[in-house]
Amino acid sequence: MNQLILSKAGSDVQMIPEVANHLISSGGKRLRPMLTLAAASLFDYRGENHVKLATSVEFMHTATLLHDDVVDESDLRRGKSTARMIWGNQASVLVGDFLLGQAFRMMVDVGSLDALDVLSSAACVIAEGEVLQLSVAKNMETTEDDYLSVIRAKTAALFAAAAEVGPIVAEAGRSGRNALKSYGMNLGLAFQLVDDALDYGGKAADLGKNVGDDFREGKITLPVILAYRRGTEDERAFWRDAIEAGNSSDANLEKALGLITKYGTLSDTIGRAVHYGTIARDALAPLPDTVWKSALMEVIDFCIERVN
Repeated sequence: MNQLILSKAGSDVQMIPEVANHLISSGGKRLRPMLTLAAASLFDYRGENHVKLATSVEFMHTATLLHDDVVDESDLRRGKSTARMIWGNQASVLVGDFLLGQAFRMMVDVGSLDALDVLSSAACVIAEGEVLQLSVAKNMETTEDDYLSVIRAKTAALFAAAAEVGPIVAEAGRSGRNALKSYGMNLGLAFQLVDDALDYGGKAADLGKNVGDDFREGKITLPVILAYRRGTEDERAFWRDAIEAGNSSDANLEKALGLITKYGTLSDTIGRAVHYGTIARDALAPLPDTVWKSALMEVIDFCIERVN
């Protein structure tokens, strides 16, 4: 899969592989494509098409990161300067578009209309999630349900699609598809909840970005939503000033961290992640016990334990 990623990121236009490989080789976990490979192997798939679909999944993910960094005006990604800081916004957006095009070419190569349907639908949902996040950005009246709608679309949809195309390519039938789709969706929710907790409770070295970036960007994540709702009127006024008015100084970040600690919202966010992890585990429960099932179960623990 890594070989295919590198070959398909190639182009005669020199800037394309430079920008693509900057992110592709920057130490990402390859978590989403690994779900595709493991989910196909879980159903005894023999062939090469799962590698093409896994590479498509990774290209979709990489494209969204390139686009996200432009939208969020991010300086760091996985501990390195973002592509937009080195090559500019235009190159980041256009190389993201190239990778999406390559992803769809590989899906067509596989020749499964079902797999194409699942991944192309996910691409639409991810874009909707990004726009939805823009519409709730810097709005302290955002509810937990609004937030879950954003992360279900923005993050969990690709996890679900990555897992579901495994049984599709293995021709495993509807029950296998449903089990892996549910597993992927709930794993994705758990993964994003932990990510959002880490932004206020992690270390920059582990995050690959600066602690508090979500705060500085005015992102409304669950630790903030819960702290806002549980706070006094004065504390809510502070959140509105910091997030909605953009007064995200280091002193205000310290105060925000204090309020998040005061109301225990990080542990509650992680508690929600554990809940979705349990749903993901139960989705796989009826399937035969194999090394692949064990591996997929371990991924749930990996996603949640990053927070320790």
